[in-house]
Amino acid sequence: MTITAAADGSALGNPGPAGWAWYVNDDCWAAGGWKHATNNQGELKAVLELFRATAHMDDELHILCDSQYVINSVTKWMPGWKKKGWRKSDGKPVLNVELLKEIDAELAGRSYRFEWVRGHVGHILNEAADARARAVAEAYQRGSTIPSGPGFSAPGGVPTPEESVISAISDLVDTTELARVTERAEAATAPSSTDPLDDGALFSLDQDEWHTLTISLTEAEHKRLTARARAVGVTPDELLRSLI
Repeated sequence: MTITAAADGSALGNPGPAGWAWYVNDDCWAAGGWKHATNNQGELKAVLELFRATAHMDDELHILCDSQYVINSVTKWMPGWKKKGWRKSDGKPVLNVELLKEIDAELAGRSYRFEWVRGHVGHILNEAADARARAVAEAYQRGSTIPSGPGFSAPGGVPTPEESVISAISDLVDTTELARVTERAEAATAPSSTDPLDDGALFSLDQDEWHTLTISLTEAEHKRLTARARAVGVTPDELLRSLI
């Protein structure tokens, strides 16, 4: 199984009140921060805490990150920095070295991969992590309670692929209307004693025959469908087919 999570940081003023957050779903996320830090420190801390929160699991960690600085630091530059005593090619000390050392220690024996996602373009998981990181930064700015999240031990913390698809669909459509449509469809396809086709199914995937449906979407609907499918790791067709 692969755990897909977004990690993000936020700093008001950069540096300033700062927050970090990682997010899998609404029941599985965590956040924290500082009174004064940089955005890069928030981004690194989010990744570090995600590794720590999943240290007890053997699953691959798929990290969605909008910071190329973080991705390059962890996947490209860090081995060279370590050989040079945590110094850059110009001999200057590496910035944020303590956080990087802690991340380096967490990588041992872990299966992981990073994926860069563009920030602030409506990516569901990235936006959720960003909102939580910013909420922490704003809480530090106001001096209010820090929204730390349920963490990874919350019940249902890791969604199965099927649960992720269902969650994405429920965000995509009105659940009340979906229930009505499903009820009407089940009633329409229910077998009857007089029906010669008593399998009760409109489409049967047990047969080799496939049926083509055409659906018209607005531009906004298509963008939401594509974003939600990408967020749960399926194609838009697979996301829609899971409704059947």
